[in-house]
Amino acid sequence: MGKYRISADIGGTFTDFVIEDKTTGDIKIGKVPTTPDNPARGVLSGVEDLVGNAKDIDFFVHGTTVGLNAFLERRGARVLLLMTSGVSDTYTIARGHRDTLYKLHYRKPEQLVPRSDVHEVVERLNWNGDVITPLDETSLKPIIEKVKAENIPAVAVCLLHAYTNPDHEKQVGEVLAAALPGVSISLSHRVAPEWREVERASSTVMDAYVAPVVELYLSTLKRELVKVGMDETVHVMSSNGGVMTDLHASRHPITTLLSGPVGGSIGGVELSKATGLKNLLCVDMGGTSFDLSLVVDGQPELSNETVLQGLPLLMSIINIETVGAGGGSLAWIESGGLRVGPQSAGSVPGPVCYGRGGTQPTITDANLFLGRLGVESLLNGAMSLDLPNTAKAFAELAGKIGLTDIELAEGMIAIGNAKMADAMRTITIGRGIDPREFTLVAFGGAGPMHAVELARELDIERIIIPRFPGTFSAWGMLQSDIRHDLSITHYALSDDVDKSVIAGLFEDMRTKGTAILVEENVLAEDMTFSFSIDLRYVGQEYTISVPVSDSLDLDETITTFHGLYQTRYGHALHGSPVEIITLRVAALGHLPKSLPYSAPTDTGTDPVVGQRDIIFNGTTYQAPILKRDFMSQGQSYSSPAVIEEASATTIIPPGYGFELDPSGNIIIQAETIS
Repeated sequence: MGKYRISADIGGTFTDFVIEDKTTGDIKIGKVPTTPDNPARGVLSGVEDLVGNAKDIDFFVHGTTVGLNAFLERRGARVLLLMTSGVSDTYTIARGHRDTLYKLHYRKPEQLVPRSDVHEVVERLNWNGDVITPLDETSLKPIIEKVKAENIPAVAVCLLHAYTNPDHEKQVGEVLAAALPGVSISLSHRVAPEWREVERASSTVMDAYVAPVVELYLSTLKRELVKVGMDETVHVMSSNGGVMTDLHASRHPITTLLSGPVGGSIGGVELSKATGLKNLLCVDMGGTSFDLSLVVDGQPELSNETVLQGLPLLMSIINIETVGAGGGSLAWIESGGLRVGPQSAGSVPGPVCYGRGGTQPTITDANLFLGRLGVESLLNGAMSLDLPNTAKAFAELAGKIGLTDIELAEGMIAIGNAKMADAMRTITIGRGIDPREFTLVAFGGAGPMHAVELARELDIERIIIPRFPGTFSAWGMLQSDIRHDLSITHYALSDDVDKSVIAGLFEDMRTKGTAILVEENVLAEDMTFSFSIDLRYVGQEYTISVPVSDSLDLDETITTFHGLYQTRYGHALHGSPVEIITLRVAALGHLPKSLPYSAPTDTGTDPVVGQRDIIFNGTTYQAPILKRDFMSQGQSYSSPAVIEEASATTIIPPGYGFELDPSGNIIIQAETIS
């Protein structure tokens, strides 16, 4: 058995590592540049540099955006979609609604599969799964010939009502697997066994679209880790906030789409437990993107569906909002005006100050130019920043738009903050949530530099900068459990529902969940299951997922539904009939968590290690530079100030006080709101 638990978060600029000694609880962090051409190379480099002997690894989990990036950049696999004869236009036509009603040049989101690659299979089931037309396997022959002739790497199968009876899909899958070895085959009853054909087809296509990329990445990573001596299972973060083995990730690649960002959400849940603060607004600002999520009443915001670039997906997922506003966001000029992002300098060439050939100023460069970052701030001085070339780049761009270099730098930060604040309003005010009732938790390599100014934008008075903020998402991955979500569509009216049927369906899913957890090497005593039902009022389209007690008290569940509906929409239809749509089970396998940490009451060292000129709103301040490692819990400090540590730099403008809490988090409180 190894002695380290390790997590890796592959970002657009850096790959972050957290190495935890499972005996002592000691934590070591590290960052290596991400290798976009082959992300596995960056992971292997980090393991070699930070761990040394891979045989010392006892548990390895990582978050990857390989599948998401393949989708966003439209470089996934070509997919052939098979649908029931007579309804094959369903996927292409999709839904008729428009999210932007008054956009004159609105264009419907482009589907991943063109109409020419949608083919029909002769078969038909009715709504409850009874066979109307048996499957005609001969209708698969021209499809198989096309896949072979055109070397198509992935096939998605979505047959009508397969969620009620998957037999025909299973038959199709078996025929294709036998005839097309090496081709990825995605079946809708495995990807999204739920009603609504458009969403189910879209989900199955997405699974097939990213499957070859994800499978290749995971097999490469596993093979290379075994070469250097690691003989433990590779775990992957799932979009639902749990982890799974690489075997299950390869079988269900769609579940890895938001694998990276959800680690921060789970870290936020653990932070909520440690601090007793139930409502947190978590913001993760890295080099490429700005990710947001909520912890409400101590729990992450889970959803059973999402939309990515206009394409609907049925999957269990933590709600995360993402905008292109990372530290590497590039400044550029359009029609004489200053623009910032969403284009990013990434890790290559990176910001100008990295000295890797970048010439366009970024938000990171602006922070350096204004003194908020120091030349030796990053990675405890291991990475020196190039201030002279940064100043030159600002002088050149400022001259083109008639600003001073300081006005340009502060303007860039103001634009970036405005973008991020808008995203924060979307995830709170846009959903009827008052952000002033939340505590802002800021992390990522750049998050702590902008945290206070973002909190000010939304009148949030308390900010938390967690331990190791630059690698907080990676730390969150070590706080997760194995999780697999199962669902089944079962329509019934609450007034005449057969409780024994519901209980039987739940038990079937529990049995399936148990089998999956056994395959994931989870012991019986470490297994738990949670149950929920999707409910709606008769005549409505959308549902609310409601937890169900172990006693399966449906009256209690419906009462809870009325309450949740009241909270979400401001009214409830008490006494109106309710429809059951989908039953859900979350199968959880408990994993060890990080040992509790207590910050020192006296480090014996003065945390103030120097001073630096910093510019806020055109005014230069002489601000103290503190080393976080030397701060003691309970001691109060005042602003302006800069707190430096290996993974991030925290900027505290005038008007705020701060201290270290017992768990080692920096708590920042507004003294005055200006």
